[in-house]
Amino acid sequence: MHRRNTQQPPGPRARYPGELILAFRRGPLQFLTRICREYGPAVHFDVARSSFYLFNDPDSIREVLITQADAFQKGPALRNAKITLGEGLLTSEGDFHRRQRRLSQPAFHAQRVNAYAADMTGFALRTSQKWRDGQELDVHEAMMELTLAIVAKTLFDADVESEVKQIGDAMNTSVAMFTRAMLPFGSLLNYLPLPGNFRFKKARKLLWQTLARFVEQRRTSGVDRGDLLSMLLRARDTEGDNSAMTDLQLRDEVMTLFTAGHETSANALTFTWYLLAQNPAAQEKLHAELARVLGGRPPGHEDLPQLEYLRQVVAESMRLYPPAWALGRQALRDCTVGAWQVPKDTVVLMSQWVTHRDARFWPDPEKFDPDRWTTEKKNERPRWAYYPFGGGPRQCIGESFAWMEIMLGIATLAQQWRLELVDDRPLDLLATITLRPRHGIRMKLRRR
Repeated sequence: MHRRNTQQPPGPRARYPGELILAFRRGPLQFLTRICREYGPAVHFDVARSSFYLFNDPDSIREVLITQADAFQKGPALRNAKITLGEGLLTSEGDFHRRQRRLSQPAFHAQRVNAYAADMTGFALRTSQKWRDGQELDVHEAMMELTLAIVAKTLFDADVESEVKQIGDAMNTSVAMFTRAMLPFGSLLNYLPLPGNFRFKKARKLLWQTLARFVEQRRTSGVDRGDLLSMLLRARDTEGDNSAMTDLQLRDEVMTLFTAGHETSANALTFTWYLLAQNPAAQEKLHAELARVLGGRPPGHEDLPQLEYLRQVVAESMRLYPPAWALGRQALRDCTVGAWQVPKDTVVLMSQWVTHRDARFWPDPEKFDPDRWTTEKKNERPRWAYYPFGGGPRQCIGESFAWMEIMLGIATLAQQWRLELVDDRPLDLLATITLRPRHGIRMKLRRR
C-alpha cells in the first residue's frame, strides 16, 4: 500500500539572513521559476519566520482553490493591501466576502455585461481617431487611458476624459504600494514619515474623493443609469437580512472594481499588442479574421463567438503575460494537499507565470502560439494548467467583462492600425499586484 508522504516539500534554504527575501524582491518571477525548476512542483521555503509552499501542480492548485477552498484565507500580501483597497471583494473574507459577492454578482450578469459592449467599442474608436500614422507612443499608457475611460463609464456612467491623467497617476501610485505589501513586515513601513507614504495618501484621497463624488451624484439622482454603480446601490442581500451595502462597503467595492477593471485589462491589451508586433504571421491571420467577420464595421458583443482566432490570441497573451501573476492563500487549519501536509498559517503560493510556462503542459513554452487554443489541444491539457482569473469561490467576478473589453479593444483598433515595436530590447517586467511593463512599451502606429 502506498504511504502518503507527510514531510515538507523540498526547497531552498537561506545561506545568510534575508537571502531568500532579497532574491524574491530582486526578481519574483525569476525566483519562483528557478525554485520550481530546481525542486519540483511543490517547494517549501521560509522567510522571516513565515513558512511558504509553492504549488505548481494542477491537481494541487485545484485542491487549494476549489476542493479545500474553505481551509484557506487570502494571503498576507492581499490582507496588507487593504490600506489601498479596503474591504472589497479582492481582500475581504468569510461571510462578509460571500455577502458582498452575492450583492455584486447581478451587476456582472451576461445580459448586463453585454450592454457595455457599445461603450467599450465607442471608447476604442475614440482612441483610434486620436492616433496618427507614424506616431510613436507608449502603448501601455494608451491602453491604461482607454480602460480607465471604459471602467469609469461602465461603473459610474461618467466621462473622465478631462481627469484621466490625474486619476491615472493616482492609480499608479496606489497600485505601487502593493510591492511593499508583498514584503514581510512591509506594512510597518506605512507608519513611517516616508515620501512614498505622503504620495500614496495624497493619491488615495484623490481617488476616494472622485469615487465619493460619483456615488453622491447617483444617490442624489436616484436614477438607474444602467451602470454597475446603479446595480450596487440597489442590491439587497435576499439570502441574508435584505440589507444594502453601507457607504463604506460601497466605496471599497467600487475602489476594487475601479482598480481591477482598469489595471488588469490594460496590461492584457498591452502585452497582446507587444506579442502581435513580434509575430507578423499571427497578426496577418488575425487581420484576415477581422476582415471576414466584421467587414470593416465596429464589433459588438454578438460578434465575439465568431472571432475565434482573436480569442486564441488573447488567451495565449494571458498565458505568457498573465495580468495576475500569482495567487496567495494562508492555511486556516492543518490540511493535506496532494502528498503534503500543510500546517496552519502556512502561506501557499500558486504562480500563473510559472504554471503557464511549464514545459510539461506547454511545448516550447516561451513561444507565442495562438494555435495552442484549438479545442483539440485545449482538451489535451489539465484544466488547472491555465488559470489567469483564478478559480473557485474567489474567481474574478469580472472575468466575462474583461474578456469582452480586451477582445473588443483589439478588434476595433486592429482593423485600422498595425503597431510596430520601436526597439527589440527585452521587456523589463514589474510584478506588483499585477504584471505590467516597468517602463512601458514604445511602439509606432501604422495605418492599415
